[in-house]
Amino acid sequence: ISAAGHILQVDSPDLAMERHRFFGHLDERAFLKQLELHVAAINAAIAGIARDRVRLHVCWGNNDGPHIYDIPLTSILPELYRANVGALSIEFANPRHQHEYEALRVHPLPASMLLIPGVLDTTTNFVEHPQIVARRLQEAVAVVGDRERVIAGTDCGFGTFAGREYVAEEVVWFKLAAAAEGARIASAALWGRHRT
Repeated sequence: ISAAGHILQVDSPDLAMERHRFFGHLDERAFLKQLELHVAAINAAIAGIARDRVRLHVCWGNNDGPHIYDIPLTSILPELYRANVGALSIEFANPRHQHEYEALRVHPLPASMLLIPGVLDTTTNFVEHPQIVARRLQEAVAVVGDRERVIAGTDCGFGTFAGREYVAEEVVWFKLAAAAEGARIASAALWGRHRT
């Protein structure tokens, strides 16, 4: 993949979601030891690929559940930083995790990494307003401290489960259009001009 010039994205919801799904019987410290093993396995799998050619997606599960048992980002972020990747794609549009930018204040993003914040909730048919997308991007830039190190993303995929569709296909296109417009608004605010 990387030899062909593509960027590899490793989707690893296990780094957050499995805390309550499969490791709920463990205390947080024991889960973090498990997380260490998962990150080591990812690093072994991507050995030999330049870190700027690899992104790591982390989320708490692409479902419309309450998410009340999700592990906080601040607990897992130090271990995520051990992944030999150039970018972290993290769920931030989910209502349960919109506040998680604070974790990046406690554990600043390493200079070697980009942040791909989720600016679209992939579990709801509500279409985000472009101004909301712009605010989310501006908040990410404020926390990271560098507008060049933030790329708009989605919380997760829109079709992650075969046979199950949370968001209608036509709505997906409206959501993506809102993301594009929101990114244009944020770019204009952050750069003082329209970026193409």
